[in-house]
Amino acid sequence: MELTNRKKRILRAIVEIYISTAEPVGSKAVAEQAGLDISTATIRNEMADLTELGYLEQPHTSAGRIPSPMGYRLYVNELMGEHQLTMQETQRINDALNLKMEELDRVIDRAGKVLSQISDYPVFTMAQPKQRVTVKRYDLLMVEENAFIAVVMTDNSVVRNKLIHLSDELSDTQLQLLSTVLNSSFVGLTVEEMEQTLDKMETRSAPGAFHLISLVVQYAIEVLEEQRSQTIHTSGITHLLEHPEYRSLDKAKPLMTYLAENQEGSRLPVSMENGQNMNILIGPENVSEALKDTSVVMASYDIGDNMRGVIGVVGPTRMDYAKVTARLSYFADSLTRMFGKGELPPGDGNDQE
Repeated sequence: MELTNRKKRILRAIVEIYISTAEPVGSKAVAEQAGLDISTATIRNEMADLTELGYLEQPHTSAGRIPSPMGYRLYVNELMGEHQLTMQETQRINDALNLKMEELDRVIDRAGKVLSQISDYPVFTMAQPKQRVTVKRYDLLMVEENAFIAVVMTDNSVVRNKLIHLSDELSDTQLQLLSTVLNSSFVGLTVEEMEQTLDKMETRSAPGAFHLISLVVQYAIEVLEEQRSQTIHTSGITHLLEHPEYRSLDKAKPLMTYLAENQEGSRLPVSMENGQNMNILIGPENVSEALKDTSVVMASYDIGDNMRGVIGVVGPTRMDYAKVTARLSYFADSLTRMFGKGELPPGDGNDQE
């Protein structure tokens, strides 16, 4: 039996009042909530019909009504309004989703600092990004008539959001259409593929619609570009001064400057060849002139989600390679257990003095 609009409004009011109060709902409360210009007696009659039809239940003879599972189902399917998240809610959700990547960043940075303190050498750590990072999903949340939040989730579980202001008003329908276009045409694509798709869409879209699409896609491209870059964390550069080879500031300064200025990883030797987990570059084997009298020992670790990282030690060519490689191996294995396998590292380390 198809319910009348009045019965649906009464049912919706009862469900929402009961959700809020957890108390059986009477006709007076429904009249105040539903905004119907009818008497409480008429509301009681409608509630009786809804009970007979199975949408409401009456716990006690003299009590009000509560929704039945059937009533909740109709509410969820047809009557429930769309909840608009506040900016505070979206920020808390995004912070939680970003926690894994933020935790990774903190842990590898701390690991580098600890290893530098143990070894008395500079240490660099980095997470190598996936070769192919794409957008997994777009969520658009209305804030006000001329502003919405664009939430971009990548396939490596990174979530970013941006508040986008518009010069014109935007309706809920327009925002839903925009979300549909983005999630059907701009997911699973690389930056280059997104740019190509956007170029093709420009010729067959209305100017206003294309402007909205372009705003979100350009932001998504920025997010992907950020994920494709690799940031190096360098710790303990001043430890170089503790070694005889670098007690002369003239000798130490070029190397210290080189390490300090290479936070983007463009010149540091961070690649691992042939899938090896440990790599040692001695003196001239390093391509950079600044590292020609230096050795670099690197170990790779598995972060999960098809991502790997590198942790490396930089020091004089006379460094204790056995001790350094043992410590690096333990750190790399521990990071793999924590992030790649979701396990805690073993308690009995093998980096003994």
